[in-house]
Amino acid sequence: MDMQTRAVQVRHEPPTTGGRPLSVPIVQSSAFAFDSAAELADAMGGPDGAYVYSRRGNPTVRALEETLADLEGGAAAIAFASGMGAISGVLLALLRPGDHVIAGRCLYGGTYSVLSDLAGRYGVDVDYISGDDPAEFARLVRPATRLLHLETIANPTGRVPDLTGLLAEARRHGVLGMVDNSLASPVLCRPIEHGADVVVHSTTKYLAGHSDVLGGVAVFADAGVRDRVWPRTVELGACADPFAAWLTLRGLPTLPLRIRQHCAGAEILAQRLAAHERVAAVHWPWLPRHPSYDRARKLLDGGGGMVSFDLAGGREAGRAFIERVRVARLALSLGGVETLVTHPASTSHRELDDAALTAAGIGAGTVRMSVGIEHPEDLWADIDAALNRP
Repeated sequence: MDMQTRAVQVRHEPPTTGGRPLSVPIVQSSAFAFDSAAELADAMGGPDGAYVYSRRGNPTVRALEETLADLEGGAAAIAFASGMGAISGVLLALLRPGDHVIAGRCLYGGTYSVLSDLAGRYGVDVDYISGDDPAEFARLVRPATRLLHLETIANPTGRVPDLTGLLAEARRHGVLGMVDNSLASPVLCRPIEHGADVVVHSTTKYLAGHSDVLGGVAVFADAGVRDRVWPRTVELGACADPFAAWLTLRGLPTLPLRIRQHCAGAEILAQRLAAHERVAAVHWPWLPRHPSYDRARKLLDGGGGMVSFDLAGGREAGRAFIERVRVARLALSLGGVETLVTHPASTSHRELDDAALTAAGIGAGTVRMSVGIEHPEDLWADIDAALNRP
Protein backbone atom coordinates (compact mmCIF):
# COMPACT_ATOMS: atom_id res chain seq x y z
CA MET A 1 0.00 0.00 0.00
CA ASP A 2 1.01 3.56 -0.57
CA MET A 3 2.38 5.57 2.35
CA GLN A 4 -0.71 7.77 2.18
CA THR A 5 -2.77 4.69 3.09
CA ARG A 6 -0.27 3.17 5.54
CA ALA A 7 -0.17 6.41 7.53
CA VAL A 8 -3.86 5.90 8.34
CA GLN A 9 -3.54 2.19 9.19
CA VAL A 10 -2.03 2.71 12.66
CA ARG A 11 -1.41 -0.57 14.47
CA HIS A 12 -2.74 -0.61 18.00
CA GLU A 13 -3.61 -3.84 19.74
CA PRO A 14 -4.45 -3.89 23.48
CA PRO A 15 -1.99 -5.98 25.52
CA THR A 16 -3.30 -9.48 26.25
CA THR A 17 -0.23 -10.85 28.03
CA GLY A 18 2.64 -9.51 30.09
CA GLY A 19 2.54 -6.35 32.16
CA ARG A 20 -0.58 -4.25 32.54
CA PRO A 21 -0.62 -0.45 32.81
CA LEU A 22 -1.10 0.87 36.34
CA SER A 23 -2.90 3.93 35.03
CA VAL A 24 -6.15 3.50 33.13
CA PRO A 25 -5.33 4.08 29.44
CA ILE A 26 -6.96 7.02 27.69
CA VAL A 27 -9.00 5.63 24.82
CA GLN A 28 -9.29 8.86 22.86
CA SER A 29 -11.34 7.38 20.02
CA SER A 30 -14.66 8.72 18.80
CA ALA A 31 -15.72 5.43 17.18
CA PHE A 32 -14.94 1.69 17.32
CA ALA A 33 -14.63 -0.77 14.42
CA PHE A 34 -16.43 -4.12 14.01
CA ASP A 35 -15.97 -7.17 11.79
CA SER A 36 -19.66 -7.60 11.01
CA ALA A 37 -22.82 -5.58 10.67
CA ALA A 38 -24.60 -7.92 13.08
CA GLU A 39 -22.02 -7.27 15.83
CA LEU A 40 -22.37 -3.52 15.37
CA ALA A 41 -26.17 -3.69 15.46
CA ASP A 42 -26.08 -5.79 18.62
CA ALA A 43 -23.72 -3.34 20.31
CA MET A 44 -26.23 -0.52 19.83
CA GLY A 45 -28.65 -2.16 22.25
CA GLY A 46 -27.80 -0.50 25.56
CA PRO A 47 -25.30 1.10 27.94
CA ASP A 48 -23.46 -2.11 28.85
CA GLY A 49 -22.79 -3.41 25.35
CA ALA A 50 -19.67 -3.23 23.23
CA TYR A 51 -18.25 0.21 22.48
CA VAL A 52 -19.61 1.78 19.31
CA TYR A 53 -19.31 5.55 19.56
CA SER A 54 -17.94 7.49 22.50
CA ARG A 55 -21.13 9.46 23.00
CA ARG A 56 -22.72 6.10 23.84
CA GLY A 57 -19.83 4.66 25.83
CA ASN A 58 -16.05 4.63 26.07
CA PRO A 59 -13.58 2.35 27.94
CA THR A 60 -11.96 5.17 29.92
CA VAL A 61 -15.31 6.74 30.74
CA ARG A 62 -16.74 3.38 31.77
CA ALA A 63 -13.80 2.85 34.14
CA LEU A 64 -14.75 6.13 35.83
CA GLU A 65 -18.44 5.20 35.95
CA GLU A 66 -17.75 1.81 37.51
CA THR A 67 -15.31 3.29 40.04
CA LEU A 68 -17.72 6.01 41.18
CA ALA A 69 -20.65 3.58 41.33
CA ASP A 70 -18.52 1.44 43.64
CA LEU A 71 -17.49 4.37 45.85
CA GLU A 72 -21.12 5.49 46.26
CA GLY A 73 -22.46 1.96 46.71
CA GLY A 74 -24.55 2.15 43.54
CA ALA A 75 -25.39 -0.36 40.83
CA ALA A 76 -24.48 1.77 37.80
CA ALA A 77 -23.44 5.27 36.77
CA ILE A 78 -23.42 7.68 33.84
CA ALA A 79 -20.57 10.16 33.47
CA PHE A 80 -21.31 13.60 32.05
CA ALA A 81 -19.41 16.58 30.68
CA SER A 82 -20.18 18.68 33.80
CA GLY A 83 -22.06 18.58 37.07
CA MET A 84 -24.89 20.61 35.57
CA GLY A 85 -24.91 18.16 32.66
CA ALA A 86 -25.55 15.37 35.18
CA ILE A 87 -28.30 17.27 37.00
CA SER A 88 -29.99 18.49 33.82
CA GLY A 89 -29.66 15.10 32.13
CA VAL A 90 -31.37 13.26 34.99
CA LEU A 91 -34.12 15.86 35.39
CA LEU A 92 -34.91 16.02 31.68
CA ALA A 93 -34.93 12.22 31.42
CA LEU A 94 -37.20 11.59 34.40
CA LEU A 95 -39.64 14.52 34.29
CA ARG A 96 -42.52 15.36 31.97
CA PRO A 97 -44.93 18.31 31.76
CA GLY A 98 -47.35 18.23 34.67
CA ASP A 99 -44.94 16.44 37.01
CA HIS A 100 -44.17 17.79 40.47
CA VAL A 101 -40.77 18.17 42.17
CA ILE A 102 -40.01 18.86 45.83
CA ALA A 103 -36.55 20.33 46.43
CA GLY A 104 -34.46 21.71 49.24
CA ARG A 105 -34.77 25.46 49.57
CA CYS A 106 -31.04 26.17 49.64
CA LEU A 107 -29.77 24.86 46.32
CA TYR A 108 -26.82 25.55 44.10
CA GLY A 109 -27.81 28.45 41.83
CA GLY A 110 -27.49 26.42 38.63
CA THR A 111 -29.87 23.75 39.96
CA TYR A 112 -32.35 26.40 41.04
CA SER A 113 -32.15 27.90 37.55
CA VAL A 114 -32.83 24.54 35.84
CA LEU A 115 -35.83 23.86 38.08
CA SER A 116 -37.17 27.36 37.42
CA ASP A 117 -36.73 26.83 33.69
CA LEU A 118 -38.55 23.49 33.83
CA ALA A 119 -41.39 25.16 35.73
CA GLY A 120 -41.64 28.11 33.36
CA ARG A 121 -41.21 26.36 30.01
CA TYR A 122 -42.45 22.81 30.53
CA GLY A 123 -45.06 23.05 33.27
CA VAL A 124 -43.13 21.09 35.91
CA ASP A 125 -44.31 22.30 39.32
CA VAL A 126 -41.65 22.83 41.99
CA ASP A 127 -42.11 23.28 45.74
CA TYR A 128 -39.27 24.07 48.13
CA ILE A 129 -38.76 22.82 51.69
CA SER A 130 -36.25 23.55 54.44
CA GLY A 131 -35.27 19.88 54.59
CA ASP A 132 -35.43 19.77 58.37
CA ASP A 133 -38.61 17.72 58.76
CA PRO A 134 -40.08 14.86 56.66
CA ALA A 135 -43.52 16.24 57.53
CA GLU A 136 -42.79 19.12 55.12
CA PHE A 137 -42.52 16.62 52.30
CA ALA A 138 -45.64 14.74 53.44
CA ARG A 139 -47.70 17.95 53.36
CA LEU A 140 -46.65 18.77 49.79
CA VAL A 141 -46.52 15.35 48.11
CA ARG A 142 -49.28 14.57 45.61
CA PRO A 143 -49.95 11.97 42.90
CA ALA A 144 -47.95 13.95 40.34
CA THR A 145 -44.85 14.14 42.57
CA ARG A 146 -42.01 12.37 40.78
CA LEU A 147 -38.80 13.57 42.42
CA LEU A 148 -37.30 14.79 45.68
CA HIS A 149 -34.04 16.69 45.18
CA LEU A 150 -31.69 17.45 48.08
CA GLU A 151 -28.07 18.44 48.69
CA THR A 152 -26.09 16.54 51.32
CA ILE A 153 -24.41 19.80 52.35
CA ALA A 154 -26.16 22.87 51.02
CA ASN A 155 -24.12 25.37 49.04
CA PRO A 156 -23.13 27.78 50.60
CA THR A 157 -24.96 27.66 53.96
CA GLY A 158 -23.71 24.25 55.04
CA ARG A 159 -27.24 23.17 56.00
CA VAL A 160 -27.63 19.40 56.20
CA PRO A 161 -31.12 18.01 55.58
CA ASP A 162 -32.77 15.11 57.37
CA LEU A 163 -31.56 12.91 54.55
CA THR A 164 -32.64 9.58 56.02
CA GLY A 165 -36.08 10.76 57.10
CA LEU A 166 -36.89 12.61 53.88
CA LEU A 167 -35.71 9.81 51.61
CA ALA A 168 -37.72 7.27 53.59
CA GLU A 169 -40.82 9.46 53.26
CA ALA A 170 -40.22 9.83 49.52
CA ARG A 171 -39.86 6.07 49.10
CA ARG A 172 -43.07 5.51 51.06
CA HIS A 173 -44.89 7.63 48.48
CA GLY A 174 -43.14 6.04 45.48
CA VAL A 175 -41.11 9.19 44.76
CA LEU A 176 -37.50 8.97 43.51
CA GLY A 177 -34.92 10.58 45.78
CA MET A 178 -32.03 12.45 44.12
CA VAL A 179 -29.14 13.85 46.17
CA ASP A 180 -26.33 16.16 45.10
CA ASN A 181 -23.34 14.85 47.06
CA SER A 182 -20.72 17.15 45.51
CA LEU A 183 -19.77 18.97 48.72
CA ALA A 184 -19.54 15.86 50.87
CA SER A 185 -18.06 13.33 48.44
CA PRO A 186 -18.49 9.63 49.18
CA VAL A 187 -15.76 9.98 51.80
CA LEU A 188 -18.10 11.92 54.11
CA CYS A 189 -21.48 10.54 53.07
CA ARG A 190 -22.97 7.91 50.77
CA PRO A 191 -26.62 8.90 50.23
CA ILE A 192 -27.60 5.56 48.69
CA GLU A 193 -26.99 4.02 52.13
CA HIS A 194 -29.66 6.43 53.40
CA GLY A 195 -32.22 5.58 50.73
CA ALA A 196 -31.30 7.74 47.72
CA ASP A 197 -32.16 6.46 44.25
CA VAL A 198 -29.82 8.81 42.36
CA VAL A 199 -26.66 10.55 43.55
CA VAL A 200 -25.14 13.31 41.43
CA HIS A 201 -21.74 14.96 41.60
CA SER A 202 -19.89 17.73 39.94
CA THR A 203 -16.73 15.66 39.56
CA THR A 204 -15.00 18.98 38.84
CA LYS A 205 -14.97 19.52 42.59
CA TYR A 206 -13.51 17.16 45.21
CA LEU A 207 -13.53 13.97 43.13
CA ALA A 208 -11.07 15.29 40.54
CA GLY A 209 -9.70 17.76 43.05
CA HIS A 210 -7.13 19.71 41.04
CA SER A 211 -9.11 22.48 39.28
CA ASP A 212 -8.17 21.15 35.86
CA VAL A 213 -11.23 19.30 34.58
CA LEU A 214 -14.98 19.71 34.08
CA GLY A 215 -17.15 16.69 34.71
CA GLY A 216 -20.22 15.22 36.34
CA VAL A 217 -21.71 11.86 37.22
CA ALA A 218 -25.03 10.35 38.18
CA VAL A 219 -24.88 7.15 40.25
CA PHE A 220 -27.97 4.95 40.44
CA ALA A 221 -28.99 2.59 43.21
CA ASP A 222 -30.90 0.54 40.63
CA ALA A 223 -29.49 -0.11 37.17
CA GLY A 224 -33.06 -0.02 35.86
CA VAL A 225 -33.28 3.71 36.61
CA ARG A 226 -29.93 4.19 34.84
CA ASP A 227 -31.41 2.40 31.82
CA ARG A 228 -34.32 4.88 31.79
CA VAL A 229 -31.97 7.86 31.91
CA TRP A 230 -29.23 6.65 29.54
CA PRO A 231 -31.11 6.97 26.19
CA ARG A 232 -32.06 10.57 26.95
CA THR A 233 -28.49 11.47 27.89
CA VAL A 234 -27.22 9.95 24.64
CA GLU A 235 -29.68 12.20 22.81
CA LEU A 236 -28.61 15.26 24.80
CA GLY A 237 -24.97 14.58 24.03
CA ALA A 238 -23.71 15.71 27.44
CA CYS A 239 -21.29 12.77 27.62
CA ALA A 240 -17.96 12.77 29.44
CA ASP A 241 -14.80 13.21 27.39
CA PRO A 242 -12.26 10.36 27.76
CA PHE A 243 -9.43 12.69 28.75
CA ALA A 244 -11.62 14.43 31.34
CA ALA A 245 -12.60 11.01 32.68
CA TRP A 246 -8.92 10.06 32.90
CA LEU A 247 -8.06 13.24 34.80
CA THR A 248 -10.82 12.46 37.28
CA LEU A 249 -9.58 8.90 37.69
CA ARG A 250 -6.11 10.30 38.32
CA GLY A 251 -7.48 12.41 41.18
CA LEU A 252 -9.56 9.73 42.91
CA PRO A 253 -6.75 7.78 44.68
CA THR A 254 -5.91 10.82 46.83
CA LEU A 255 -9.55 11.75 47.54
CA PRO A 256 -9.67 10.41 51.14
CA LEU A 257 -6.34 12.06 51.96
CA ARG A 258 -7.39 15.38 50.48
CA ILE A 259 -10.81 15.35 52.16
CA ARG A 260 -9.16 14.72 55.52
CA GLN A 261 -6.93 17.77 55.05
CA HIS A 262 -9.79 19.94 53.74
CA CYS A 263 -11.86 19.11 56.82
CA ALA A 264 -9.02 19.68 59.28
CA GLY A 265 -8.20 23.09 57.81
CA ALA A 266 -11.86 24.08 57.65
CA GLU A 267 -12.35 23.27 61.32
CA ILE A 268 -9.48 25.51 62.40
CA LEU A 269 -10.63 28.41 60.23
CA ALA A 270 -14.30 28.04 61.19
CA GLN A 271 -13.47 28.21 64.89
CA ARG A 272 -11.28 31.28 64.50
CA LEU A 273 -13.74 33.06 62.23
CA ALA A 274 -16.51 32.44 64.76
CA ALA A 275 -14.47 34.31 67.37
CA HIS A 276 -13.63 37.29 65.13
CA GLU A 277 -15.38 40.58 65.87
CA ARG A 278 -15.94 41.42 62.20
CA VAL A 279 -17.68 38.13 61.45
CA ALA A 280 -21.41 38.04 62.17
CA ALA A 281 -21.96 34.30 61.58
CA VAL A 282 -20.09 31.21 60.39
CA HIS A 283 -21.69 28.42 58.37
CA TRP A 284 -19.85 25.11 58.81
CA PRO A 285 -21.95 22.07 59.72
CA TRP A 286 -19.63 20.66 62.38
CA LEU A 287 -19.51 23.97 64.27
CA PRO A 288 -21.64 23.59 67.44
CA ARG A 289 -23.53 26.84 66.72
CA HIS A 290 -24.62 25.65 63.28
CA PRO A 291 -28.35 24.81 63.06
CA SER A 292 -27.57 21.44 61.43
CA TYR A 293 -24.83 20.49 63.91
CA ASP A 294 -26.50 17.50 65.58
CA ARG A 295 -27.69 16.04 62.29
CA ALA A 296 -24.36 16.70 60.56
CA ARG A 297 -22.43 14.89 63.30
CA LYS A 298 -24.61 11.80 62.80
CA LEU A 299 -24.78 11.85 59.01
CA LEU A 300 -21.31 13.03 57.96
CA ASP A 301 -17.88 11.56 58.59
CA GLY A 302 -16.42 15.08 58.64
CA GLY A 303 -17.53 18.69 58.49
CA GLY A 304 -16.47 19.24 54.89
CA GLY A 305 -14.06 21.68 53.31
CA MET A 306 -16.40 24.60 52.66
CA VAL A 307 -16.74 27.40 55.22
CA SER A 308 -19.08 30.32 54.59
CA PHE A 309 -19.35 33.37 56.81
CA ASP A 310 -21.33 36.61 57.02
CA LEU A 311 -19.42 39.85 57.37
CA ALA A 312 -20.73 42.87 59.20
CA GLY A 313 -21.06 45.52 56.52
CA GLY A 314 -23.04 43.51 53.99
CA ARG A 315 -22.33 43.28 50.27
CA GLU A 316 -19.50 45.82 50.18
CA ALA A 317 -17.70 44.16 53.09
CA GLY A 318 -17.96 40.80 51.35
CA ARG A 319 -16.59 42.13 48.08
CA ALA A 320 -13.78 44.00 49.83
CA PHE A 321 -12.68 40.86 51.70
CA ILE A 322 -12.46 38.61 48.64
CA GLU A 323 -10.33 41.23 46.87
CA ARG A 324 -7.93 41.60 49.82
CA VAL A 325 -6.89 37.98 50.38
CA ARG A 326 -3.62 36.92 48.80
CA VAL A 327 -3.05 33.24 49.64
CA ALA A 328 -6.68 32.39 48.98
CA ARG A 329 -7.70 33.09 45.40
CA LEU A 330 -10.80 34.76 44.05
CA ALA A 331 -12.37 32.13 41.78
CA LEU A 332 -15.78 30.61 41.22
CA SER A 333 -15.31 26.88 41.80
CA LEU A 334 -14.53 24.77 44.87
CA GLY A 335 -13.06 21.44 45.94
CA GLY A 336 -9.55 21.87 44.53
CA VAL A 337 -6.27 21.71 46.40
CA GLU A 338 -6.06 25.51 46.56
CA THR A 339 -8.22 27.75 48.77
CA LEU A 340 -10.78 29.77 46.83
CA VAL A 341 -13.13 32.54 47.92
CA THR A 342 -16.20 33.98 46.25
CA HIS A 343 -19.25 36.13 46.93
CA PRO A 344 -22.30 33.88 46.33
CA ALA A 345 -24.90 36.66 45.98
CA SER A 346 -23.13 38.05 42.92
CA THR A 347 -21.66 34.83 41.46
CA SER A 348 -22.75 31.23 42.13
CA HIS A 349 -26.25 32.26 43.30
CA ARG A 350 -26.81 35.29 41.13
CA GLU A 351 -29.87 33.56 39.63
CA LEU A 352 -31.67 34.07 42.97
CA ASP A 353 -33.43 37.36 43.65
CA ASP A 354 -33.23 38.99 47.09
CA ALA A 355 -36.27 37.12 48.38
CA ALA A 356 -34.91 33.77 47.22
CA LEU A 357 -31.48 34.56 48.70
CA THR A 358 -33.07 35.39 52.05
CA ALA A 359 -35.19 32.23 51.96
CA ALA A 360 -32.06 30.20 51.22
CA GLY A 361 -30.18 31.78 54.13
CA ILE A 362 -27.66 33.60 51.96
CA GLY A 363 -26.83 37.13 53.05
CA ALA A 364 -25.59 40.07 51.02
CA GLY A 365 -22.30 39.88 52.93
CA THR A 366 -21.87 36.10 52.81
CA VAL A 367 -18.43 34.91 51.69
CA ARG A 368 -17.88 31.31 50.60
CA MET A 369 -14.47 29.80 51.20
CA SER A 370 -13.42 26.45 49.77
CA VAL A 371 -10.59 25.51 52.10
CA GLY A 372 -7.66 23.93 50.29
CA ILE A 373 -4.80 21.80 51.58
CA GLU A 374 -2.41 24.68 52.38
CA HIS A 375 -1.11 25.01 55.94
CA PRO A 376 -3.97 26.41 58.08
CA GLU A 377 -1.72 28.97 59.78
CA ASP A 378 -0.80 30.51 56.43
CA LEU A 379 -4.46 30.65 55.48
CA TRP A 380 -5.45 32.22 58.78
CA ALA A 381 -2.73 34.89 58.54
CA ASP A 382 -4.12 35.81 55.10
CA ILE A 383 -7.75 35.85 56.29
CA ASP A 384 -6.99 37.79 59.45
CA ALA A 385 -5.06 40.45 57.52
CA ALA A 386 -7.93 40.85 55.03
CA LEU A 387 -10.51 41.13 57.83
CA ASN A 388 -8.51 43.70 59.83
CA ARG A 389 -7.47 45.94 56.95
CA PRO A 390 -9.26 49.31 57.31
